[in-house]
Amino acid sequence: MTCPLIKRYLYHQREVTLDPAQRSERRMIFGAHVIVYSKDATADRAFLRDVLGLSSVEAGHGWLIFALPPAEVAIHPAEENGRHELYFMCDDLKAEISALGKKGIPCSEVQEARWGSITYIRLPGGGEVGLYQPKHPLALPALPNAS
Repeated sequence: MTCPLIKRYLYHQREVTLDPAQRSERRMIFGAHVIVYSKDATADRAFLRDVLGLSSVEAGHGWLIFALPPAEVAIHPAEENGRHELYFMCDDLKAEISALGKKGIPCSEVQEARWGSITYIRLPGGGEVGLYQPKHPLALPALPNAS
């Protein structure tokens, strides 16, 4: 039986490994871990699993860690440190808003910005995440056609 840490994953047509010995030969950073704080973590975990359809692993004691789609990070100027925001990206914002509406999930009015069309989704725990259709160039490599 192969140890899970040695399994290889295909990520954007590049081989990525979770084996620490091999990982150091490639890149030191192999991913990102986002933490969202919530007054009702159980409800927000259910939302990510049941509404957004994100897959997860059980980390013990009911803690779920969710797989995220490929990501980008942007650093914006601010008067104070410590503020972080989470936005999910999509190709068709109107279609995503419609799909969420069919699940009973309201979205805010769409805002048009230079960098994208944005809506916000209220999480059951009271927090908010953004959903946007980018207008800016993406730092992500082109995704292979899923069909």
